[in-house]
Parts: sequence; structure tokens; C-alpha cells
Amino acid sequence: MSKRFIFSSESVAEGHPDKVCDTISDAVLDACLAQDRSSRVACECYAKSNLVIVGGEITSRAKLDFAAIARQAIRDIGYVNDDDVFHADKVFVNVCVTKQSPDIAQGVDARAAKGKKKAEQGAGDQGLMFGYACDETPELMPAPIMFAHQLGRELTRIRKTGRIGWLRPDAKSQVSIEYVDDRPVRVTSVVISTQHAADVDHARIEKFCIEQVIRKVLPRRMLDRDTLYLVNPTGRFVVGGPQGDSGLTGRKIIVDSYGGMGRHGGGSFSGKDPSKVDRSAAYMGRYVAKNVVAAGLARRCEVQFAYAIGYPDPVSVCVDTFGTGVVSDESVTEAVRRVFSFKPADIIRQLNLLRPIYGKTTNYGHFGKDDPDLTWERTDKIAALKKAVK
Repeated sequence: MSKRFIFSSESVAEGHPDKVCDTISDAVLDACLAQDRSSRVACECYAKSNLVIVGGEITSRAKLDFAAIARQAIRDIGYVNDDDVFHADKVFVNVCVTKQSPDIAQGVDARAAKGKKKAEQGAGDQGLMFGYACDETPELMPAPIMFAHQLGRELTRIRKTGRIGWLRPDAKSQVSIEYVDDRPVRVTSVVISTQHAADVDHARIEKFCIEQVIRKVLPRRMLDRDTLYLVNPTGRFVVGGPQGDSGLTGRKIIVDSYGGMGRHGGGSFSGKDPSKVDRSAAYMGRYVAKNVVAAGLARRCEVQFAYAIGYPDPVSVCVDTFGTGVVSDESVTEAVRRVFSFKPADIIRQLNLLRPIYGKTTNYGHFGKDDPDLTWERTDKIAALKKAVK
């Protein structure tokens, strides 16, 4: 008997209030790293109506104008319409930033300290992180989240050309896919909710989204006469962005990762420098899992690491291929541990993470992008993994 199920994933556009905050947080991080590679950054934002609060802990030699950084990020997103309460030139920006706790710093710094087990650079926090890859798409990502990201990216691209004047920055997309025997076979439904100017009617928005976005982005073979299209299903979406809903950094962690298909440890990414393993080890997990799948060792692969704050070695490394491996999971795990190092300092070195690259990660997923700066997407360990497998 064949196994059938429907799986859904969502994406949100850069104008979504949570993503506005992620974008500002990563812009602050990039500004710090551009001036000081040793910056320690944990930056979070809150946005509501015409207010932005930038907070967190930052230890850096960088000289920053937080308000200017926030306004430029908001402007780049596209909040420059006079009919919107949230406007790049009109928001109030409050800043509440202190230095990193010295107790945390001594755990992260590569130096001895009383009570610290090793003098190496330690993890910036305890926690568990996951990486995932599968062979459903060329990017080795789950199909539902990749399709949802592609819809959102195309909607934003069209908006920024200025060709469709009624489009506004806030938007969401969602794709549901039917699987048969764990393989994606058809799109059962597509949801797009896009903010718009008040003077455009729903029928026009619906026609545009179906004809100019959905049918041009999604594979034709995956759509059929039974595919359900739901465009602005409330009938109206004029009030959006931080006017319509509050935003907070790190609240879209499933959108940022694998759309729920792969597990998530719970730590957000944006606004954190790579000494924070919530971010860097999640990138390392993607790097490992993608190379395992690219090497043909499995069709699906999930990697989990766990760390203790201040300690350099992971307290666990676990690989699960969900029964799709050509060798045992134990053999894959052993090969992974021989090929890769999971110490925080080594992750930073292997992936070259002390660079102002994080604005490229913020929107439409941290994984699955074709960009040489995003080093965790490389598949340069295929030969080494094949050789290491026993």
C-alpha cells in the first residue's frame, strides 16, 4: 500500500513585521563585522506602529548609528509609502544596547578562566541545533519550503520594480504538497496574502498572483485542475507591516530553516555573531547534511549537535537518515565526525563566518540559496565523506 500525506510550509516576505526586525538585527551585525571581525553581537528588535526598539548586548570597536542603520534597512525593504504609518523616515528608533556579559565572554574567549574546563573558545550558549537536507529539489531542500520561498521572492522582485504600484511590502506564502511514498507529486493548495493599496479590488489581486506569480514560479507538472488557489483569503489586506501586527527578531525560525520538515532546536539566527552556536552550528549542520545527501549516502539526512556554554566540544552528534541511507546511520555518523570538526572556533574557520554576509541570509530562508558567500551550501566534502565511510 502506498503512503500518502500532505505537508505544508510557509514563507514570509521581508516586509512582514518579524522579518523587518530580523533585517534590522542582521544589518547591525553586518555593520559591526565590517568594522571589527571580533565583534560579539546579540541584537534584537521590536517594531510596532511607528516605533522600533533596538536592544541587546554588543561588544565591539565598531562605531554605529543604530537609528540610521534601522532606517536604511526599513527603506530597503520598501516602507516608504506615505499611506503607511510605518515609514523609514518617520519611525521613532529607541536604542537599549549594553556590552556582552563578562561571565559569558570568559566562556567564549579562547583563554583559561576559573571553573572553565578548557582554555579553548567555548560555545556561546548551551542548546541543540539541527541541520537537514533531502533530494526533493536541486537545492537539496524540502519542496514545500523552497516553493513558498520562491513565491515570496518573486512577489518582492515584482514589487521592487515598481511595475505593480499597488503592491506593499508585507506578504506571506504557503504551499501544500501531496507526497506519495515520501516523494512530492503535486501541489494541492497555494496561499498568498499580500498587502496592497486601498484602491485595488480583490479580483485584480487574485488574477495577478495566480497568473504572474504562482503559475510562473511553481513547476507546471506539480499543478493540476484540483490545485486550490487562495489569494488574500480574508478579502482585504491594506493594513499590514508593524502597523497591523507587532514584529520581533527571531520569531520566524521555521521559515528560516526547513519549513517544519526538518526539526529545529529553538534558537533564532538573526542578529547573532557566529560565536553563538544557535546560528553557526545550525549552519554547520546544514553543511554536513547537504554533503551527506550530495555524496549519495542518503536521500534524507538530519544532523543534531548539542553544546554546553563555555565548552568547545559538542556533547553529542547524531545523524538520522530516516531509513534512506546506503550504509548504517552509525557509519555515517562516524564518517561525519572524521571529516568535520564541530568546535565553535573550527566551525567559524571552516565556514569563514567572520564576515558581513548575514544580510544575505535574513529573508527567504537561511538555507538553499546559491551564493558563494553562504559557505554552508557548498558540497566540497563529498569525496572525503565517501572515503571515510566504512
